Amino acid sequence: MKQESGRSMIEMMGVLAIMGVITVAAIAGINSAMNMQKRNTVNDEVLQMVAQVRQTFSEYDDFSNINNATIFGAIGMSNQNPYGGAYEISVNPSNSRQFVISITGLSKSDCEYFVTKGWDGSVGYEMSGRTQSGASGDCTSSGDQNVVQITYGE
Repeated sequence: MKQESGRSMIEMMGVLAIMGVITVAAIAGINSAMNMQKRNTVNDEVLQMVAQVRQTFSEYDDFSNINNATIFGAIGMSNQNPYGGAYEISVNPSNSRQFVISITGLSKSDCEYFVTKGWDGSVGYEMSGRTQSGASGDCTSSGDQNVVQITYGE
């Protein structure tokens, strides 16, 4: 009998199975990292918007003349968020000394994340002694139609 020195089909299948498991784990890790990057981007952009609104309206008693185009133009950013939705800045209809930042186009899980995240400087967060998130939203839509609202001001 002749000695064969090649790999068997079983060995090759084992190697392919191991490579498949490693690939699936890598894809899951990359997806998780991309999602965290989007969340960090939203956080940074909200902080920029809050700072710009406060700077623009520092001489006024209220935010009744707030204008999305002016704020986003001053910051130099688009009102589009990383989730394909938009940011909207408006005066709080029940208190003109407060403004509301809305984040639209969120999935259910991202909406739940932003509703439970502690938004430093927001009215709800500061008034609760930093125990509540300061954001509100109805995260029941199954698609990317969920909206989170964060109120800032006095």
